[in-house]
Amino acid sequence: MAALLGGLLGLERELSHKAAGLRTHMLVALGSAMFVVAAVEAGLDSDGMSRVVQGLLAGIGFLCAGSILKGSEKGHIYGLTTAAGMWMTAAIGVAAGLGREVLAVLSTLLTLGIISALKPIERRLDSHHRKHEAATGILLPEQRED
Repeated sequence: MAALLGGLLGLERELSHKAAGLRTHMLVALGSAMFVVAAVEAGLDSDGMSRVVQGLLAGIGFLCAGSILKGSEKGHIYGLTTAAGMWMTAAIGVAAGLGREVLAVLSTLLTLGIISALKPIERRLDSHHRKHEAATGILLPEQRED
């Protein structure tokens, strides 16, 4: 189940031509589920499980950081949505690994909605910001290079 749900998120990223796509998201979800299942099977208590999840999320953080790039175009940052999606994919894998299928499925659907449905709104806002800059010559705080 984890790989399938991760695949749904990865497919969206793949169709959007992002570097971290189908295979990456499937592996993140499956790996996250496997760490949790192994911990449960080993009989770890809640403290041990907490350490497993903390270590997993630290590792996923490094993976996500690798997907974030700063472009030369006015310091624009690329890859944040993909990184956040991979972070959610890990959380979905943990939920699936713990047998929380409903939580995993609902989180996947909500994440897909956020990534897909809000894209046109974000583009419209970005276009508005660029028009504002062109008309006034004033950079918005997120557009400034420090």
